[in-house]
Amino acid sequence: MSARRTLVTGGAGFIGSHLVDHLVREGAAVRVLDDFSSGREPNLEHSRDAIELLRGDVGDAALLSRGLDGVDVVFHLAAVPSVPETVADPVRTHRTNLTATLELLEASRRAGVRRVVFAASCAVYGDSEELPKRESMAPEPLSPYALHKHAGETYCRLYHELYGLETVALRLFNVFGPRQDPASDYAAVIPRFVTACLADEPARIFGDGGQTRDFTYVADAVRAHLLAADAPRAAGARLNVAGGRAISLNELLSEIADLTGSTAPPVHESARPADVRHSGADLARARELLGYAPSVPLRDGLRRTIEYFRELAEKGDA
Repeated sequence: MSARRTLVTGGAGFIGSHLVDHLVREGAAVRVLDDFSSGREPNLEHSRDAIELLRGDVGDAALLSRGLDGVDVVFHLAAVPSVPETVADPVRTHRTNLTATLELLEASRRAGVRRVVFAASCAVYGDSEELPKRESMAPEPLSPYALHKHAGETYCRLYHELYGLETVALRLFNVFGPRQDPASDYAAVIPRFVTACLADEPARIFGDGGQTRDFTYVADAVRAHLLAADAPRAAGARLNVAGGRAISLNELLSEIADLTGSTAPPVHESARPADVRHSGADLARARELLGYAPSVPLRDGLRRTIEYFRELAEKGDA
């Protein structure tokens, strides 16, 4: 690991900053490219002195070229991660999520990068009734965000097949953990539930709460990225990364209320457009090609996340 030179796009974000911290601890040379549209400076406080930080848009060709100079592995997490935002503004978010991904792949090919690991999404599966979700299923994106991720992972596969650039697309399922923004639209149900329960206030549930999700603790998502950087048989693949347990939002809130001692009843609001009803991952391919298996059970991840937000509240930063 010590000889590896990496670029992490979106490295000041929730998942990206955890990945940056891990790479730094392992001795990698880490360069972060982030425009701080959703990433936050405090997320990098543990690693700031050990990284090279490039401030700007991944779509800036000159900045991207500088970021890729001498790089062995690219972890591409930069994106507009909000489904509602892509529904409201599909053209602008297309440029950020898809055009920039294509430009990054082309620039990586020209720069001689060995491998690109792309943060894709379980949103590509849409609302198919088939469970668990397998990589062989036909994609059925329900939002521009899901379409951006599907097209991005398809570009990754084509760049591997046509140009020999090693790529791996990780279909992440509802990642959660410390540093996730409760105000974010991206998979933010857990921090929203946690902050409400810590304040013993009613948590909002969109719809009836019977919808299911397969939540992935952020440390497992990071480990999947690291495995994907080197696994020889994974080049060109699209792989599920999840926690391995589907749970309804009603059950999830019950678990969080139990861990926090909250007794406030939830408030149900109208279901959101493009919201998937049921989700759960088949992890056989990730196990086979990456050696990946989730290591943090949901309740343990919830406990760690609750502790993080409790400390923030005590500091007055929540």
